[in-house]
Amino acid sequence: MNDASDIRQGDWIDRYVPVNLRPYARLARYDRPIGTWLLLFPCWWSISLAGPRGMPGGFVPDIKLIVLFGIGALVMRGAGCTVNDIADREFDAKVARTATRPLASGALSLKQALAFLALQLIIGFIILIQLPLFAILLGVASLALVAAYPFMKRITWWPQAFLGLTFNWGALLGWAAVTGSLTPAPVWLYVGGLFWTLFYDTIYAHQDKADDALIGIKSTALRLGTDTKKWLAGFGLLTLFCFAAALMGAGSGLVAYLGLAGVAAHLAWQLYDVDIDDAPDCLAKFRSNRFVGWILLIGIVVDRL
Repeated sequence: MNDASDIRQGDWIDRYVPVNLRPYARLARYDRPIGTWLLLFPCWWSISLAGPRGMPGGFVPDIKLIVLFGIGALVMRGAGCTVNDIADREFDAKVARTATRPLASGALSLKQALAFLALQLIIGFIILIQLPLFAILLGVASLALVAAYPFMKRITWWPQAFLGLTFNWGALLGWAAVTGSLTPAPVWLYVGGLFWTLFYDTIYAHQDKADDALIGIKSTALRLGTDTKKWLAGFGLLTLFCFAAALMGAGSGLVAYLGLAGVAAHLAWQLYDVDIDDAPDCLAKFRSNRFVGWILLIGIVVDRL
């Protein structure tokens, strides 16, 4: 057994998923939902912000869109992980944390992974065509980012920035799904999401910095090194500034800003408490960002109500 593996044996996949389907569930990271949440929250924030404030009885986000984007985030996060593991299968085999992943370990063939990718993209497209035309075009444009991201760690020390561009596309797409257009508010939300991703994924990257240095993979963790916390402080401040601009542009009230204050407190706790040389702590702090998503979402929704 590989104790360093990011796959935990005996979990719900091992207990409930048929044996021949387990490698596909692992490939799509269904056992580790934090990535889906981090992809989904910018969508839900944007859908909620795009609604009018001050309506009699309050504004409730479109439940159909909430569900569609939830399914879409699950499917497209799985597709992104599939693309990433296809591109990184040789690197993954050399890193203790990733060596047991389905492609790196040989549990799935490249042909099987490509077929699974095609299935996920078809499901994602079916969901996308439920949206207005402008949102459909915007969604299709995001595929270029999804395809390019896995290769950025070979090219730049800042692959986390490219992940931010990819993972926060829902901030634009959610707004477009509601309104059929874009305004500065979702753009500010998108840029804020970019800096949020730089914050949490730099922490995440510190788990693998030793292995990454050995095999020649680049990351902000390696680029920033011992100065990481100073940079995290900057990423956090820029996140808060951009989110505040988005709330202001969407005409938000006090409750939404209270939610943002909660986000500020959580980011400050992560910055203060994280030990960038302790891999389990980095993973725990990374996963805690789901609370950032919930805090801001609750603030936005209650403010709209």
